[in-house]
Amino acid sequence: MIKKQLVVIGGGAAGFFCAVNAARLNPGLEVIILEKSNKLLSKVKVSGGGRCNVTHACYSIADMIKKYPRGSFFLKKAFHHFFTNDTIAWFKERGVVLKTEADGRMFPVTDSSQTIIDCLMKEAYKYGVEISMNKEVKGIYNDAGKWNLLMKDDAVLPADFICIASGGYPKILQYDWLQKSDHSIEEPVPSLFTFNMPGNAITALMGVSVENTVVKIVGSKLSESGPLLITHWGISGPAILKLSAWGARELAKNNYHFSILINWIPDYNENSLRDKMQKIRFELAAQKIVNRNPFALPGRLWEYLLIQSGIDVNLRWADLPAREQNKLIKNLCAQEHTVKGKTTFKEEFVTAGGIDLSEIDFNTMESKKQAGLFFAGEIINVDGITGGFNFQNAWTTGWIAAKAISSFV
Repeated sequence: MIKKQLVVIGGGAAGFFCAVNAARLNPGLEVIILEKSNKLLSKVKVSGGGRCNVTHACYSIADMIKKYPRGSFFLKKAFHHFFTNDTIAWFKERGVVLKTEADGRMFPVTDSSQTIIDCLMKEAYKYGVEISMNKEVKGIYNDAGKWNLLMKDDAVLPADFICIASGGYPKILQYDWLQKSDHSIEEPVPSLFTFNMPGNAITALMGVSVENTVVKIVGSKLSESGPLLITHWGISGPAILKLSAWGARELAKNNYHFSILINWIPDYNENSLRDKMQKIRFELAAQKIVNRNPFALPGRLWEYLLIQSGIDVNLRWADLPAREQNKLIKNLCAQEHTVKGKTTFKEEFVTAGGIDLSEIDFNTMESKKQAGLFFAGEIINVDGITGGFNFQNAWTTGWIAAKAISSFV
């Protein structure tokens, strides 16, 4: 019996998950993964600092979809097919146990992304998935119900089914070969990036982190809370990455030039802190301000905020003038900074944009325009904030496509 052939374009998380599950669910399928580079599962490898943030310990679909700036309604339906608990169970059945950290992120207990890579590679080997590296697809076309893939070297590869899991492309021109297959593209913009603040004195504090902050973008409703890290080019950390995801399109329109307000002590606003200051000044009256930081901020940041407020670091709390006190209150609760540019967060680049979701069946991940053509992962117009949400999208859409394809054979 001649086997039906599934070609998966892309050797990342979504592509692998589609390939290994389709091959497992239906032995009558011949499955091939085409990867255009010489690296497999590259984002899996670098995710979570090399530990792989597999998913997030969220077991409510209603809560989970709030973590996706784009595609939440689509995923609300898709998650009913394959969700967080399914991801945990799938890996556990293959000997990979996940653990949950305090912030909800889930990692393999080994704290190594290689564990996830080895698991997926073992599945590919077990079910006979062929992996072909340095194979770039430059076009696809359907000829009398049979798919053909036109390769960069002009070779033509036939297929009964295609699953496109090639990740997001940063430029609209790179989607050209997909637009030719009659699909609409939501224009891509970067998501999950850090903020550049060239020439800002705060960059001298590179390496300083604050566990809880609130960062707002001036002139918008965008605001996020969480840890913040000062870098040699500006600021990073979960609060900034979440803000970049939710503001991806708005910030792109502003050419990444905007102002932010940072509240370094979110338990207070300017009014409540003004009242608190009177008590602090009374209790710490004889002590030097620089030596007695009542807000548990990192020492270097505290001294920087004092200097930015025009306060002599040798001044005692009792001698703090009203004008400088007001400046300090402002800098603690609403310090304004100008952002000019962005930097990709390590190698965990995510694109907002991709295949228009109205053209994809969430029950199968099959194109509504082209029979036998499927999509999975970041190529579709879905993206999440940092914390394992983009991988959950990859596992979910890859699994749905695999199940559908295996049932068609």
